Amino acid sequence: MRSIALTTAALVLAVTGTSLAQGFIQFNSQKDFFGVSFPGEPGVRDTTWTSEGGISLPARVYSVENARGRYSMTVVDYKDVEKLSAEQAAQCQKNGGEGDACMNGWRGDVGGAIVWATWQFMQRDAKVTFYGWYSADQVPGHQLQLQNPDGSRTFATVNMHGTRLYVLEATVPKGAPAPGLFQQSLMFLDEQGRSIRYRVYYSPNHSDEWKFPAPPPPRAR
Repeated sequence: MRSIALTTAALVLAVTGTSLAQGFIQFNSQKDFFGVSFPGEPGVRDTTWTSEGGISLPARVYSVENARGRYSMTVVDYKDVEKLSAEQAAQCQKNGGEGDACMNGWRGDVGGAIVWATWQFMQRDAKVTFYGWYSADQVPGHQLQLQNPDGSRTFATVNMHGTRLYVLEATVPKGAPAPGLFQQSLMFLDEQGRSIRYRVYYSPNHSDEWKFPAPPPPRAR
């Protein structure tokens, strides 16, 4: 199940019919292995993301802003986090640090990536009106809804698949319907551009050898 947002989406579609989908396009990124229906062609910009352990990681933001609101997907690649964290720990020791202050905490960065991204939303000047568990095609994550001071509402989901963290976010104007079509369209792609669905819940980092990313479970498609 995709939790509350998808139930909301179904209700919205039932009430408004196909008019809600007008102006939305299916956008697939083979660079970052995801697909989402955006309300227009998204712009793309490179940026960085600071992990919980203070590691600067490469990221890309795909975004659209128009009368419907602000829609974005931020993708953070944790692929080199172990190496970067080791370099940070070595530099800390070189500067005279010791103990936990110079620990190579890459496992915590990976294991807590979803929680850390969720926490960034909770630090905003907004009221959290919903927070819960979420799953997209058996890829679990977190889901939030926020009420902003200007009356607009923000809907967000956070997932991790492979080495990438995916932060999907939409802020709609006061009184506007929830962006259910945007949220429910999220899918993860393989190297051939095919959408992925697993038979059981996926985890990017839990295996007997703590490999990252962990071997994926069997696929349903």
